[in-house]
Amino acid sequence: MTGPLSKASGLGHQNGMLFLRSLAFNIAFYILLFGLVVFGAPVMFYGRHGVFALARTWARAAFWLQRVICGVHVEFRGVENVPKGAFIMAAKHQSVWETFALTLFAPDYSFLLKRELTWIPFFGWMLISSEQIVVDRAKGGSALMQAVRKSRALLEQGRQIIVFPEGTRRAVRAAPAYKPGVAAIYGNCNAVCVPVALNSGLFWPRRQFLRRPGAIVVEFLPPIQPGMDKKAFMRLLAEQIETASTRLAEEALARDPALAEAFPLPPQDEPAPKNGGKA
Repeated sequence: MTGPLSKASGLGHQNGMLFLRSLAFNIAFYILLFGLVVFGAPVMFYGRHGVFALARTWARAAFWLQRVICGVHVEFRGVENVPKGAFIMAAKHQSVWETFALTLFAPDYSFLLKRELTWIPFFGWMLISSEQIVVDRAKGGSALMQAVRKSRALLEQGRQIIVFPEGTRRAVRAAPAYKPGVAAIYGNCNAVCVPVALNSGLFWPRRQFLRRPGAIVVEFLPPIQPGMDKKAFMRLLAEQIETASTRLAEEALARDPALAEAFPLPPQDEPAPKNGGKA
């Protein structure tokens, strides 16, 4: 049988399979996370590197679950742009995915993260024991300066600072909303900054249940050397990350019509009438 009815049936089957695979993945992923956090808690007694090893196990196991259950593959581009030693990694933030994936490329990292995450039992204790940079956003400017001082100290030890410059997850195609924290760290710490673009929000969207098949691509862009004016740095950082992230999203959408239907272009504003609307 062909025609609209068969097409609708096929679409319904695809949607049903997408839901079931997403359900299976979410169950497996959170069981994995719970098991690692609870039964892996003793690694805290071995210092931050014990926690880092557990985090990387989480990342690799999650990649495997995504590939086997959801048909999601992972590609990392520009890995040669990641320097050794101390650097700032400034990444686009679209999904939970990059919070564990990026740990594979920073051997001694510290995330800039909000204080509320440390309140989560076991998970929060691991964040504290692994010497992450905790920010109390209610304190405003004083919290930022404290984060800058902590970042400088860690960078001087040869560690890496991972920052999401927009502060929170942003939907694919959402207008960028960069905050000054990354510029303050860059401007006061004399460290190289590696911009990171990605398209994870297409396959693991924020605040959504579905996990769509395809290829998550992360691209490490050429490093920005220290010494730039803060405003010029922010313009360059945002331009590089947004341009590359948009390109990665468009590549994925062009490859998969179903993905393009799930993430349609936002409606364009109608052009203003000529002559003030007069005939």
